[in-house]
Amino acid sequence: MVRKIILATRKAVIPSVSLANSKKQIADMVFDLVAKEIKKFPEIIGLEFGGSYAKGTWLPKEADIDIFVRFRESTTQETFEKISKEIGFSSMKKFNPYIRYSEHPYVEAVVKRTKVNVVPCYDVKIGKWKSAADRSPFHTKHMQDKLNKKMKDEVRLLKTFLKSVGIYGAEIARQGFSGYVSEVLILNYGTFENTIKEISKIKQNQVIGKTTKTFDTQIVIIDPIDTNRNLAAAISNQNIGRFVLACRAFLAEPNTQFFKTSKRKKSNDWKDILVVKFNFKPRSPDIIWGQIKRAATLLSTQMGIGGFNVLRNLSYTDEKNEAYLLFLLESSIISKKYVKKGPEYFREQDSMSFIRKNIENTKLMWVDNDSRINSLEERKHNDVRKFIQEFLKSNLQTGIPNGLQDDLKQGFTVSIGGENLRKSIKEAVSELVSTDENIFYSN
Repeated sequence: MVRKIILATRKAVIPSVSLANSKKQIADMVFDLVAKEIKKFPEIIGLEFGGSYAKGTWLPKEADIDIFVRFRESTTQETFEKISKEIGFSSMKKFNPYIRYSEHPYVEAVVKRTKVNVVPCYDVKIGKWKSAADRSPFHTKHMQDKLNKKMKDEVRLLKTFLKSVGIYGAEIARQGFSGYVSEVLILNYGTFENTIKEISKIKQNQVIGKTTKTFDTQIVIIDPIDTNRNLAAAISNQNIGRFVLACRAFLAEPNTQFFKTSKRKKSNDWKDILVVKFNFKPRSPDIIWGQIKRAATLLSTQMGIGGFNVLRNLSYTDEKNEAYLLFLLESSIISKKYVKKGPEYFREQDSMSFIRKNIENTKLMWVDNDSRINSLEERKHNDVRKFIQEFLKSNLQTGIPNGLQDDLKQGFTVSIGGENLRKSIKEAVSELVSTDENIFYSN
């Protein structure tokens, strides 16, 4: 049954001849535009295609074109960034180019509904990396040499599977499986079916590939051209877990739904969802996503200290000027009273210190059967909305990344449930209260 489903899906993930020809025309055109611009700069050695387009693993609906501009190794970082931006903007000027960021800035444009990335890298020997992009030409060459036509189509199947589960994409907003990771998995296991079977029974800390280095991640995926690099380090634990569960579910009940949009069971109970909204000054999407993800995690910790149990958190941004921190709580209203556990009475100094610190505010103090001193206290806030409003007004430096503090000082709103939220935001919020029925199943 598994192979029957794979055969039924294969045709849909392979680009048609007409689409391939259309993409080639776009690729050749933009390549020529960049090639004309690099002639002005002696620091540049050459350029080449990279990414899934160059490797022949691109999906019909997602054919980004990456052009890597190779700089001499002696080029300074400042010159490297300055010239690369100049080349990108000059070559793509007809297509409204804009800056994106990875480890360093690069230029992106949309040409006939196709994203084109003009990315700088240093022309270095393998292992002598000066920037993160330096590995990319080696990745391209390695996969061009190692992946045959059938394996390239197996990569396409795996990418489509990952997309349907919502875990495809290396960008920090997703923290999922990159196209290159998909290629590495097929290179290791040979086929999509083998990959699914192996991942379904993978063990914690299992290493995929060969390395002499030890890594501390849930699974380890070794970069074949840099065996000291663990590709899984950039993938969130949640996404690794979703991949493992999706593989098991597909093998148990194979169907074409695993290559389409996930079926989700959504809850209508939003009364314990907290939403913090604020505006931010324009910055790169990668930077703002990183900042709001950290902020959501830090605020979850602070709410926990305040007695509120945060079950899940998410963050969302329109990448223009609005950001949202989203939290699902066990309860948005908690008891006004709580018990503060102190030390055992045998610990003389500790117990005396506990009594001194808490005796004025305690409602009741006693020794429990576990020999510990207990103090019944009253919270200042038992409503999470009021707790967060006060915290963000007076404790920004404790719970918010530096890069967001000035933005939040300009103002923010705190709401419960779906109050006054646009449709796009409600879709993001619904992720907090939905179950992926493809992954979590009963057979």
